[in-house]
Amino acid sequence: MLVLGIDPGTANTGYGVVRGGGGATPALIECGVIRTRAREPLPARLREIYDGVRELIEKHHPDALAVEDIFYSRNVRTTVVLGHARGVILLAAEMSDILVNELAPAEIKKAVVGTGGATKEQVQFMLTRLLRLKTAPQPADAADGVAAALACLMSANVPRLDGNGRIREPSRPTSSSSLHATAPIVRRT
Repeated sequence: MLVLGIDPGTANTGYGVVRGGGGATPALIECGVIRTRAREPLPARLREIYDGVRELIEKHHPDALAVEDIFYSRNVRTTVVLGHARGVILLAAEMSDILVNELAPAEIKKAVVGTGGATKEQVQFMLTRLLRLKTAPQPADAADGVAAALACLMSANVPRLDGNGRIREPSRPTSSSSLHATAPIVRRT
């Protein structure tokens, strides 16, 4: 299975393509950053992100896309602008009919390091160990994209619970060959 992991941002959108599954050691295929120019208006920057993600999808044909979910910043504008970047990334995946997995930053850290409160350095260290790399993926935004892809692979077939105790599924339900086991939704009253 091939997963494209994305760490959204309007200045730097990190990405990583990781192959894994079937008991094989995961392998890093490619990683990098889609950079936009700060002086460009937001719509032009969003177009660059969209085009960059579409190019990656066309080049690698991933089975799934893992995108880091929004974290809530004290600066509301930052959160809203990040939401725009995530929107064009999700659109690129949807237009390519790719399964989308949205992962909270703490969920990615927990999958890769074992604790949701891990530092960036701890995540980068574990990436080198798990992917058998000589050095951590650079820059840090690219490492975050790789971590998202790896977390998606590592959590395949493991149902996730949301804050209300319900099982979370990928953004688009798929057949039995999806990344997650099909399970009934548990509702708490």
